[in-house]
Amino acid sequence: MNYIIGKSFTKKLAAAAIALSIAIAGSVALPATSAAAAEVSTSSKASTVVSAARSQMGTPYKFGASTSTTRYFDCSSLMKYAYKKAGINLPRTSKAQSKVGKYVSKSNLKAGDLVFFYSPISHVGMYIGGGKIIHTYGKPGVTIDTINSGWWSNNYTTARRVL
Repeated sequence: MNYIIGKSFTKKLAAAAIALSIAIAGSVALPATSAAAAEVSTSSKASTVVSAARSQMGTPYKFGASTSTTRYFDCSSLMKYAYKKAGINLPRTSKAQSKVGKYVSKSNLKAGDLVFFYSPISHVGMYIGGGKIIHTYGKPGVTIDTINSGWWSNNYTTARRVL
């Protein structure tokens, strides 16, 4: 009987040792250049830019708004502001912003992607997930709309992933 208990204990101890060694090996930090680290960094930056834009909900719209104020925004100054919070310097205009980063199809949008409207491009917003964009134009100022219906769907031009 003691032999069986001892053997069972030994098996459990060996299993625990194996599990512990796997856990330790799995928690070894990967180099910052790994795909996993890049994904975490991108996800963190996306969260930062979306949160920065959301923090300005209701801020009034003003065409040509200065990038040195948060009292009001136009569409591209809002994007410039939000991205700056993640350490990324965007150009000033929506047309110039449409040339940074890499193209992403509408079906592959991720939170933080810039979305552009009109042809020629003259409006920019940010995809925030769930089919929603945050942008500003007219009243009520910085607001959230659905990208896949109505005006937004009909006037969508392209999207860029900067993160």
